[in-house]
Amino acid sequence: MNLYQIDKNIYGFSFQKYNFEKAKKEDLINSDKIYYLFENDPLKSRRSYIVSSPSLLSLKKENINILNNNKDNIVVDEWLKEKIDSKKVIALNISYPNWKDVLHQKLRESWNVNILALGDVGTTLLTGLKLLGGNKISKIGIYDRTLEKQQRWEMEMNQVYSAFNYNTPEVKIINKDEIFDCDMFVFCASKSVPKVGSDIKDVRMAQFESNSKIIKEYAIQARKENFKGIFAVVSDPVDLLSKVVFLESNKDENNNMDFLGLAPEQIRGYGLGVMNARAVYYSKKDSKLNHFLKEGRAFGPHGKGLIIADSIKNYNDNLSLYLTDKAKNANLEMRELGFKPFIAPALSSGALSIMDTINGNWHYSATFIGGVFMGSKNKLKYNTIELEQLNLHDNLFSRIKETYETLGEII
Repeated sequence: MNLYQIDKNIYGFSFQKYNFEKAKKEDLINSDKIYYLFENDPLKSRRSYIVSSPSLLSLKKENINILNNNKDNIVVDEWLKEKIDSKKVIALNISYPNWKDVLHQKLRESWNVNILALGDVGTTLLTGLKLLGGNKISKIGIYDRTLEKQQRWEMEMNQVYSAFNYNTPEVKIINKDEIFDCDMFVFCASKSVPKVGSDIKDVRMAQFESNSKIIKEYAIQARKENFKGIFAVVSDPVDLLSKVVFLESNKDENNNMDFLGLAPEQIRGYGLGVMNARAVYYSKKDSKLNHFLKEGRAFGPHGKGLIIADSIKNYNDNLSLYLTDKAKNANLEMRELGFKPFIAPALSSGALSIMDTINGNWHYSATFIGGVFMGSKNKLKYNTIELEQLNLHDNLFSRIKETYETLGEII
């Protein structure tokens, strides 16, 4: 193992030899965080991530296996194991041309959040952030093509206060050229949501073609403006649209991939939170499923391919498939009642999950894993991503792998 000073007072290590200045073990031990340097194809590998177990140091190929905790962890020195256990090691893929940006990122104390599109989802999400964001969000910018909508929601939201406690985010109308002047950009635009009563079963896939054209425009704009914040995708299908953002923002004028746009850890798709919440809803209605509240997990997309696991301790295939079916079809039940199912998604997948991201808490969102944006439990730490690793039951992992491969085949 080679120890390096990567930059002034910034230290790391690698199993490869590089031309960085050599460092002493004490330099790394005394550093608050250190970097594990490696090289891998940017199209199939993240720029940075938290090394949550020694097994990630022996990763030859990034894929869905990283969610399945490798029991055959490589043996590392005790000082390094302590760093890994305390989540003080950041893997850094120096194949990215802008990899040095990771070394100098500042942690945010207060966030400015901008929301694009004030439809049903956007306005419900806005309401949630207004109520929840007081300690962390200083300003919420809103942009919509309809001026009257902007004016209405600026007035409404800035008249929402608890008496004698006015510590809630200010809501401000912004112009289109200001949408990336923020720490998090929330994409809620949608070309067309199938009407209640339509025969379309997979609503999210019906939106993919039209929404991908819209989001492409903003991915390119984010690149041009050298956006350094988080690009949060709330419009469906969040996982596939997140991949569009990654690809389109990393192309030059000649359509060649140069990886100078948004890094994978800057892009998150927010759709899985509501599927977990729907599983909670149904598990509370059946005593045989109550254990989901403490032991359950959700993986994958917000729709076809969803995986709900009843328990990560004592996985039951039948109970898990039942919960998956109930969560996946909950939106259809709402449509049969004559209503568009947007409130729970806007709050559970949107506002609540976004606040958990900002606060560095565990939550559900789709993040980049080996070229595929896949929903799983994760958290934001040191401006990058820590994925939960579990000892997954073979049947459960088989379901997860099938969904992962299917998403990878689409885009």
